[in-house]
This record gives sequence, C-alpha cells and structure tokens, in this order.
Amino acid sequence: MRTKKARAKSPLPTVPMEGVDESTWMDVIQKMDEVYTRLIDDEVELEKKNTELEQSQQFIFSVLTSMSDVLVVCDANGVIEQANAALCELTGRPEEQLSGTPLYALLADDASRELARAAMEKADAPRAGEAIELNLLDRQGQAVSVDANCTPRIGDKGRRVGTVWVGRPTAELKRAYHEMRAAHEALKRTQQQLLHSEKMASLGQLVAGVAHELNNPISFVLGNVHALSKYSERLRTYLAAMHAHEPEAVLDEMRRKLRIEHLLADLPSLIEGTLEGAQRTADIVHGLKRFSAMDSEERKPVNLVEVIERAIHWVQKGRSAPVEVQWQAGETCTVMGSAGQLQQVMMNLLQNGFDAVGQREAPRIVVSLERADGTVRVALRDNGPGIPPEHLLRIFDPFFTTKPVGKGTGLGLSISYGIVEQHGGRLSARNVEGGGAEFVLELPQA
Repeated sequence: MRTKKARAKSPLPTVPMEGVDESTWMDVIQKMDEVYTRLIDDEVELEKKNTELEQSQQFIFSVLTSMSDVLVVCDANGVIEQANAALCELTGRPEEQLSGTPLYALLADDASRELARAAMEKADAPRAGEAIELNLLDRQGQAVSVDANCTPRIGDKGRRVGTVWVGRPTAELKRAYHEMRAAHEALKRTQQQLLHSEKMASLGQLVAGVAHELNNPISFVLGNVHALSKYSERLRTYLAAMHAHEPEAVLDEMRRKLRIEHLLADLPSLIEGTLEGAQRTADIVHGLKRFSAMDSEERKPVNLVEVIERAIHWVQKGRSAPVEVQWQAGETCTVMGSAGQLQQVMMNLLQNGFDAVGQREAPRIVVSLERADGTVRVALRDNGPGIPPEHLLRIFDPFFTTKPVGKGTGLGLSISYGIVEQHGGRLSARNVEGGGAEFVLELPQA
C-alpha cells in the first residue's frame, strides 16, 4: 500500500501578475491541494480494494481446489471455461488443457452426451438445478458414473449465459451400497437362523412331554389295530366256511365259537377309536411342525387366546414336575402378526417362569390378558425369587443368562424382545411386591 507523499508547497510569486491579485493565487493553490489530496486518497482506496479482490480470488481458488466434487463451468455452447482440481485429477488433464474443450468430449457414451445437451439447451431450466447421472472418462479412458447437478448460469441481463456442473463420482458409493445391502441380507439370514435355532432349542425341551403325549394315542391305535387284525382272521375263517356251503349247524357253531356277533358289534367302536387316536397324533405332529417351521414375514390376524393356551399346553407337557398355571381363557382377542413367532415368545416367557419357580414348594404362574385403548396386555407373574436388581437392565441383552452352563443360551428373552418389537409392541420385566417377577407383553389390537 502506498503512503501519502509529502506535498511541497510552491512559493508565492514575488511579483504579482498583472490583473491577478494574491488572494486569487491562494485560492488556486488551495484547490490544487484539495485535488491532489483526493487523488492520493482514491489511490489508497483503490489499492485496498485490489487487495480485497486478490484475497477473494485466493479464497475462491482455495475452495475450488479443496472440493472433492468435480466442478465445470461452461459457456452457452457447452465449452469449458473453468474446471476445478477434482475434475483435473479425475480426467488426468490440467486446467489449461480442459479450458476451451467441449464438455461432450469428456463424456463416455452417447446417452450421457444427449442428456448433457438436453440439460444445457433447456430454456426453462430450474434455478435450483437438475440432477443427471452421467458417465465421464477418467485418466485411463474408463467410464466413471457421476451424479451431476446442472445449474443455469445467469448473466447481467437475466439471460442464460452458460451452465455450472457439479458432480460426485458414485462408483465408490454404489459399491459401498451393494456391500451394505449384502451385509444386511446376510444379517437378516443370520437373525432368521438364530431365531429358528432358539426355537428348536425350546422344542428340544418339550421332547419328553411330546413323547408322552404321542404315546397315548399311538398305543391306543396299535391296540385297536391288533384287535382288528384278529377280527379279520375270524371273519375270513367264517366267510370261507360260508363259501364252502357248510351245513347250517356247522355255521352256527362257528358263529358261536368265533363270536361273530360280538365282533360285528365291536367293529364300529374300534374303527372310531382308531381314527380318533390317529387324528390326535396328526394334531400333535401338526402343532410341532407349525412351531418348528420357519415363519414368513407376512402378518395375519392371530387369536392371542389360542396362542397362549397352546403355549401353556406344550410347556406343561415338557415339565417333569407339575406347575400350577392360573389362566382364565376369555373371548377371542385378535392381533396382527405371526402365530408361530408369538407362540415362541409365550413359550419362552413361560419356560423362564417355570425355571424360576422350579424349586418352590407350591410353584405357580399367573397369566392374565387385558384390553385397553387398542392395546392388548398379557402379564405373566410367578412366585419365584424375582430378578436381581443388577440384572433387570440386562435381562433382554443377547447371550445374557443367569442359568447354569448348559441350561440356557441367553437368547430366548433377547429374541422374544426383538419379535415383539417387530410386531409393534413392547416387552418389559419387573419385580413385584411380595416376591416374584412379572413379564408384560403389550401388542396393538387388530
């Protein structure tokens, strides 16, 4: 910045000019001094403005250089006027070489050139810009996908004088997206396998009770089938005598000896009992298949009362020592969800309650169902020792268990918590006065 120069005053003429007095000369000299001072001030202000302009240019240049997105400024004909360092790095060309080059020369295919031409020639282009996916040529001549934004550049008279392109290469983003999607799918498969494994673990605890449950109808069916086999031999012998045209006296004796009348009277009950036993066996097997099968994502209306009753039935059958379950089935209560998954939740909660009261003299589980404000509330309360306060905050954490090694996986309550959340509900646990724990399942009523 220049400094204000010292001003040398000119001496007054010793001999005044003819017709000009001394006061006039003083006025002239004063005016000259004012003009000179103004020139000096204007020069200082101009240098200040120049310095500010240089700083602004350096700031803009540093911003353009630091941008990771590519930036191209084109004129009305699509010729590059300015490009930033990101584009130079991507294409492998310096800015001097890019300047004056048509933008179309940087595009990798005809489709990208047509899209760029249509965007730059559009008369009613939005001021906010238009998003276009283009393919640029990189330094190796390979196509690189770029998510570009085309913004019109407006001149002083409000007319479009060019276009500003700002783009971000999306190849890395797409690769990361595909990797994230693949990881998400793998996680979903792992969660489904984990859910199924925990379900099979719960099913394994019911094997003893299921074997006993199956033994009764199967034994009944086998006994009836043996009786039917003997009856068929006696009928075959009697029919063979009839076809041989034996005398009437002989046939009567055979009817009495083979007890044909008793046999014929007993056949309907034998057949009916066999069918009943087979149906009971089929129902048990169907229930086990439904519980152990992988559940679909589809949500259907589910009668929660039936789910609770099935869960109580199966868990009780799997216990060697009886546990009193107080449950009063009411009218139908429908929720939207997966019957198998909700049954798994109920069985996990019941099994945990049964394990908690296993050492009590009078073990008891109380199951209740209430409806209020569109919400179904199922509470399971036991008379066990309760949950230690330090475990309440971790009770639903994966792999957290208070059971001995080999007695629990620590996944039952965690998986149940996730299932309830997927159904739009809430699962909570607390200790109750008088001893024992209470698990509360809340689901939106259909």
